[in-house]
Amino acid sequence: MPRSFSQKRERQYEHIKDSAQKRGESTERAEEIAARTVNKERARAGESKTASKTSLEDMSSAKRGGQRSHSGAQGPTYDQLYAEAKRRNLHGRSSMDKAELKRELGH
Repeated sequence: MPRSFSQKRERQYEHIKDSAQKRGESTERAEEIAARTVNKERARAGESKTASKTSLEDMSSAKRGGQRSHSGAQGPTYDQLYAEAKRRNLHGRSSMDKAELKRELGH
């Protein structure tokens, strides 16, 4: 856990990190995603000393994540499908496009 955050932010960091790892991200990448997300939320909530203009004016992480969820209009993203194919050890996944991955995975 980077630096010392509140207990709420620590729980948020661990939850995001665990979710990213379950999607097939490496531990290093999962930690980066979690830290960036928590830092953005801290900036938006006024909990950090400095904040970038993007952090304050861009859409919230929760809203952005909701747009990329499985229930969205286009379903799971290519990266989500690829991570699932990797977990299932699907042969030929690296040469498949999104539609082929969906078909092979039964989505």
